[in-house]
Amino acid sequence: MRAPIPQRPAAHRPRPASGSSHAQRHRAEGQWRAGQAHAQRGDWDAAEAAFGQACALLPTDPVFALNHARALLRLRRPDEAAAAGARAFNLDTRDATACALTAHCLMEGKRFRDAARCLRTLHPDTARGHDYHFTLARAHQLGGQPKEAVAAYMDALALNITHANTHYQLGVCLNDLAMKTEASQAFQTALAMGVGVHELGVRALLCYFEREACAWAGADAGLAALHGALQALPDDAAVPTAPFAHVTLIDDPLAQLKAARSLARHLATLAQPLPAKASDWAPLGTAGGRRLRVGYLSADFHTHATAILMAEMLEQHDRSRFEVTLYSHGRDDRSPMRRRIEAGSEHFVNLRGESERAMAERIRADGIDLLVDLKGYTKDHRLGVFAWRPAPVSATFLGFPGTTGASYIDYLVGDPVVTPLDHAAHYSEQLAQMPVCYQPNDRQRALPPPPSRAQAGLPDDALVLAGFNQPYKISAEVFDVWCALLDALPQAVLWLLEWNAQSRENLAREAAARGIAPDRLVWAPRKAPADHMARMQLADLFIDTWPCNAHTTASDALWAGVPVVTFAGRTFASRVAASLVHAAGLPELACDGIEHYARTVVELAHDPARRQAMRDHLVAARLTSPLFDSRRFTRDFEALLLRMMDRHRAGLAPAALPAAP
Repeated sequence: MRAPIPQRPAAHRPRPASGSSHAQRHRAEGQWRAGQAHAQRGDWDAAEAAFGQACALLPTDPVFALNHARALLRLRRPDEAAAAGARAFNLDTRDATACALTAHCLMEGKRFRDAARCLRTLHPDTARGHDYHFTLARAHQLGGQPKEAVAAYMDALALNITHANTHYQLGVCLNDLAMKTEASQAFQTALAMGVGVHELGVRALLCYFEREACAWAGADAGLAALHGALQALPDDAAVPTAPFAHVTLIDDPLAQLKAARSLARHLATLAQPLPAKASDWAPLGTAGGRRLRVGYLSADFHTHATAILMAEMLEQHDRSRFEVTLYSHGRDDRSPMRRRIEAGSEHFVNLRGESERAMAERIRADGIDLLVDLKGYTKDHRLGVFAWRPAPVSATFLGFPGTTGASYIDYLVGDPVVTPLDHAAHYSEQLAQMPVCYQPNDRQRALPPPPSRAQAGLPDDALVLAGFNQPYKISAEVFDVWCALLDALPQAVLWLLEWNAQSRENLAREAAARGIAPDRLVWAPRKAPADHMARMQLADLFIDTWPCNAHTTASDALWAGVPVVTFAGRTFASRVAASLVHAAGLPELACDGIEHYARTVVELAHDPARRQAMRDHLVAARLTSPLFDSRRFTRDFEALLLRMMDRHRAGLAPAALPAAP
């Protein structure tokens, strides 16, 4: 849903400019008229050139500058368009049209905070309508300022209370402020008013936000409505959807694929693929051989699960054969992890704030042979960069547990457990399997000595069942099973992350409704990664969720020596923990269904010797298991990249790459 911008007339009558000769004005007006004619025919290259000539002849004419900005915007040159719009706006800060167009150009260039500053520069005497406040709110929202965005959306609603998109975007910002219940209410209002082709995406996020708060009262009805909206979506749709909500809420791989394909097509409509360029890569030791140029694109090169998992892998890359560039479009949190990632990479390129076109052009200019997406459809992704086709070969890896649905992504990196080859129809990409587990790990990750149970708020004599997944992974069905386990194991407590106040309140109420006393739930406040790893060691068992498993959290538990009980479903997101326990050498912890899962937890609860043997195994696995062998993982990953490139170099289309022995 894009910020509405007032439409410009097809033609603007130029204003005379003081200080210019009659001949200059005449020539400028001729160029302007030529530009209008070109624009009407859709020849925006010629229109831009003509409007640019008019501006050069009469640089103080705001109408020429606005037309030039419009042409540049149609050519997807947002930074130049913003500069042209700003020339017009600076001539008259009362000009609401110039202000709106300049802000729109800045937002197209991902310069959201600049857009907000531009809008706030509008002269105070100029009337401000709903569109103005909505656009200002979007600029604040996309610029990472949700509190300011909420205030602007409220101003917009004061002028148009029935605008569905305003309610929708308000809900997104309220969620960012951890106001989950209020966000759900805003989404329900938006749906009641009608959101058109965006219904599927809005319903998916509504279900997701309610799950984040563990507000399950309308969950069944919400999921049924989501299923209906997905069924109604045309198979060739190209509208925004919310694939992350689908992978976390439902265990239906074909539904996930349909939602992802729609968003991927939508992103493709916003891109113009760069001219095809064959890679000139040849393996070292052959004629013309050189290192393979690999690029990783992500917003998460800071203290984030992706960086925590990948840090040592990036450090282990063989620089004699691979030239690796990290393209970062996320924030610099100035953390030790950020510094480590920067130090461990051969090239680190900061693309934050750049347009997707600019990112693609930089990647193309760097001669990247194989570009790897580390985001998928997670927060702040730039998957649209891949629609520009900046590199000959592309892959998606690690960040998103599912298909991108994108025809412009060649491979998805998985393994025989998370992405068995007989699941190929669930993915738009070709499956490229790692031989053991697709998830890297870091043997350098912190593991400080554990605190005492009393310091962590845990009873000394209790069996501690850690359910440390985020609340959006905890459904009513999952909680039913967990509470049944507590009922069957009176010596047990359930240890939960205190992710937000609303989920804590709702889970406490749901537990009481299931006959579980309040003191059977123990709450763990959010902590820095090292402190969290220290306390993780106090758990006796980690109990997993479905249909979205623990991913990085499961690796954390295994690294801490805590057995993880899980089971595999039909989707990538529901099979990750099973892959991890197999790789850790404890395949018996990957159960074949809910009943087996619950039975395994009870059996282990009553068998402390077996639990201790598993803990001892996991402690030894830190040095012996392939799950934690970063060097081995990196060599296997590099071999997989080379297999992708070998096919490309041979002129072959991407194809499934089964796990090598």
